[in-house]
Amino acid sequence: MKTNKKHLKYYNVREIKNLKEMLQTSCKLFSNKVAYYTKEFGDKQYREIKYNKLIEHVNNLGTALINKGLKNKRIAIIGENRYNWACSYLAVICGTGIVVPLDRYLPKDELIRCLKRAEVSAVIYSDKVKEVIEQIAVENQIELEYYIGMDTKKSEGKFISYNELLHLGKTLIENGDKEFINAKIDIDAIAEILFTSGTTSKSKAVMLSQRNLMFNVHQQNMMINIKKDDVFLSFLPIHHVYECVCGFLTPIYRGSAVAYCEGLRYIQENMREAHISVFLAVPLVFEKMYKKIWIEIEKKGKTKLVKKMIKLTNTLDKIGIHIKRIVFKEIHEQFGGKARLFIAGAASVNPETSVGYRDLGITTVQGYGLSECSPIVALNMDTYYKDDAIGLPLVGTELKIENINEDGIGEICTKGDHVMLGYYENKEETDKVLIDGWFYTGDLGYQDKDGFVHMTGRKKNVLISKNGKNVYPEEIEELLNNSEYISESMVYTKNKGEDVKIVADLILNKEYIEQKFKNDPKTPEEIKEIVWKEVKNINQTLVIYKHITEINIRDKEFEKTTTLKIKRYVELKQ
Repeated sequence: MKTNKKHLKYYNVREIKNLKEMLQTSCKLFSNKVAYYTKEFGDKQYREIKYNKLIEHVNNLGTALINKGLKNKRIAIIGENRYNWACSYLAVICGTGIVVPLDRYLPKDELIRCLKRAEVSAVIYSDKVKEVIEQIAVENQIELEYYIGMDTKKSEGKFISYNELLHLGKTLIENGDKEFINAKIDIDAIAEILFTSGTTSKSKAVMLSQRNLMFNVHQQNMMINIKKDDVFLSFLPIHHVYECVCGFLTPIYRGSAVAYCEGLRYIQENMREAHISVFLAVPLVFEKMYKKIWIEIEKKGKTKLVKKMIKLTNTLDKIGIHIKRIVFKEIHEQFGGKARLFIAGAASVNPETSVGYRDLGITTVQGYGLSECSPIVALNMDTYYKDDAIGLPLVGTELKIENINEDGIGEICTKGDHVMLGYYENKEETDKVLIDGWFYTGDLGYQDKDGFVHMTGRKKNVLISKNGKNVYPEEIEELLNNSEYISESMVYTKNKGEDVKIVADLILNKEYIEQKFKNDPKTPEEIKEIVWKEVKNINQTLVIYKHITEINIRDKEFEKTTTLKIKRYVELKQ
């Protein structure tokens, strides 16, 4: 289906040939601007690193890596979100070899399997994973040429100091070594190998080219206006392609700055410290933050006043009078006073959350993507969006819905320069998802008359009701999570004799419940009865075969991926 172009207004952004050219051009255009705000080695305040230092450090490191014999080889990077990780990635991909970003939380055996599968020659790592890296080296289960420690003080044998490499590269460049600086880039060759989430035995090694990556960076910036004075908060794991492309490469392209987050409980503190204007996260984070805003409003007895002011400021917006940031100044100051754009990915965000943030003066949109699409497939524009949709197809790509069922729902398929080269050394799995240039996502949804894509769930998650009807658990979970009583949920089926029951495991919003009943405390049994009544109300909005017939209140958190998606296959085994 073609997109309705009536409301489309694309931003003009500069063309880029490859990531190396993008980096070099940005570091020239924005030479004296801050590229990174970082806290390392016990820093209590953010330190600034400018673009002119970024290009110097990347050139030094890339030159040293080539000098060590790593040209055209696979180099893994393992560590937390930090400046040295960013430099390492750029030094590898912009002229040295193939970069292999890995999850720092992988158990040792899975890490070894990833290193072997990707045929890695060297690993760059932080002290956060020092212990497991040293175990791998001692046990010698895989032969690596170098172990490059971001925090290693002194080189010894195969264990190389990152800082010593920087000094080596600087000396080599001063003596005329230009091999890295002048390296030619083949935009259609493998540039990156990354592993999809899940256990390593099930994960696939996705091959991405620089064409994939730079196309995605360029096209998404035509749909959302990122400014050179923006400051991003880097919170999601940087090895994941969503954060890597959208929260790391995109800011470089646009001359923005990145501040590294110190952890989940430091989000708002770091936003205030670095005056964050753009924040990329997953729906769970945005929804929890939003619920917390309203808990604080209720504590202060200002619920009616705030709702009244929302209605007023929305009316004024329509006639060009924008005063939300002034009226809701106290709320904005919780985020540092500069927040203007929240972008949700990795799962569907509750439409009420997006509308809610926008009511307070922060534009909130969502996109949709996969590792295999580097990553964006669809994206809501900041000037044209639908809160119940995952977006419009990425500019310059094709999208279709295949095998449409009686409900008008089918598999989302996409085609274009954003689609991966394939799975590394796995032709069988590649051929299952890449057919005539079309990538079959495994996600279900539909496209409306305006071209917006709506996702209903994953093919592998679809539940079959007792009358044979399809039930999409994500649809029901979204309704459950919208309740102020519920923080998270997972919906699944349970067989009981010949009957099939739809069950919901729930984690309650304890903070809200405590505030709600602070003057009339409830027992756990009474709380469950209140929540069950809430679930029954939700059932009334669903057709009968989707009704939840059992709930379980749990205290233990769901096991999740690094992008905070519930690992259903793990939970359902328990």
